[in-house]
Amino acid sequence: MDYQAITLEIRNSVAVITLNRPEMMNALNTQMRAEITHAMKAAEKDARAIVLTGAGRAFCSGQDLGDASAGGIPDMERTLRDEYVPMLKAIFDCRVPTIAAVNGAAAGAGANLALAADVVIASEAAYFVQAFTRIGLIPDAGGTYWLPRQIGAAKAMGAALFADKISAQQACDWGMIYETAPEATFQEHVQNRAATLAQGPTVAYRQLKKAIRGSFENTLDEQLALEAKLQGRCGQTRDFQEGVVAFLEKRPAAYEGR
Repeated sequence: MDYQAITLEIRNSVAVITLNRPEMMNALNTQMRAEITHAMKAAEKDARAIVLTGAGRAFCSGQDLGDASAGGIPDMERTLRDEYVPMLKAIFDCRVPTIAAVNGAAAGAGANLALAADVVIASEAAYFVQAFTRIGLIPDAGGTYWLPRQIGAAKAMGAALFADKISAQQACDWGMIYETAPEATFQEHVQNRAATLAQGPTVAYRQLKKAIRGSFENTLDEQLALEAKLQGRCGQTRDFQEGVVAFLEKRPAAYEGR
């Protein structure tokens, strides 16, 4: 695909997908959603880690309201079902680890786009806001799913009702995101984090995601059984064999992702 609203670069097994409408604070329109979906599926075939970030001063300001209102009253249910769901699922179900590198404002659907990734790293200058009630809507793009699981029902309800800005540090303290990094070194920090994942045991990462996500619905017995099943898969990989040999030889493991 000839991308117009994003860019995709793959180097050293790390794919970087950059939302590239800086003049619109990377607001999501139909074209961008389709391109993100396509780029995620293409990148997971050739990369071992994927970074999703934004160009300019924002990560993503959410839905492009001009795009949504074109042609009269928008069919939001159709847009969410046919455009947002495939994009969010492409991120959430990705076979390799994903990092949302939140370089600036993440508002509305843009905030929840970030939360679809496995790990969220934010610049200390970034912020999140569930801006939906400001225009008479409810959180969508997965916000009502991810927020209660990450920060609890009380904080999720308050964040959604009041639509307050949540600083990167506050988001980290609440458990909404993994970590923050100084603005001056943010890009370098994200690159290092992505490189670590790209050089790691890819199959184990995939099983790890299944195990942690499954724990929210499973009983203890079910989770222990799931762990055993997934660990059995990991134990059959070349990466496990390499990890053991490297440990015994007291050297860094050279994982192949197989």
